[in-house]
Amino acid sequence: MNLYPRSHIDISVQVLQSDGSLLQAAINATTLALIDAGVPVNDYVCAVTCALHDNTPLLDINSLEESDLPNVTVGILPRSGKVTLATLETQLSVDRFPEILRLTGEAAKAIHAEMLLSVKARTDRLARAMGGIDKPVASKEDVEMAEA
Repeated sequence: MNLYPRSHIDISVQVLQSDGSLLQAAINATTLALIDAGVPVNDYVCAVTCALHDNTPLLDINSLEESDLPNVTVGILPRSGKVTLATLETQLSVDRFPEILRLTGEAAKAIHAEMLLSVKARTDRLARAMGGIDKPVASKEDVEMAEA
């Protein structure tokens, strides 16, 4: 808000095909699009959908599982661990909710690592195309060290 006072950013997501976890995919894609556009962000928003099937948690469910199983979509800021979104459109036992939040937090950190690699690889390609650097910006090991 400080960098763009009295500004408004509209984000439109056009879905061409969906096989489940639509909200999660839209949030993750929007985060990467904002970063790619050069909009400064404090942290990535990483979203994960988790469902329960016979007391077994499932991540990244498809539309058939989404319609049949109780599921939660959670948006997390991985650096701080803050939850920015928790949406539940079905019934879920209150006893299972902490476990699902913990699991989605772990999954969000893994998604964050992959997003970070993607952003750094894109930055590397852009810098090379402009003739700015000869060596890669970051390797997978660099990302893992930065997150530790």
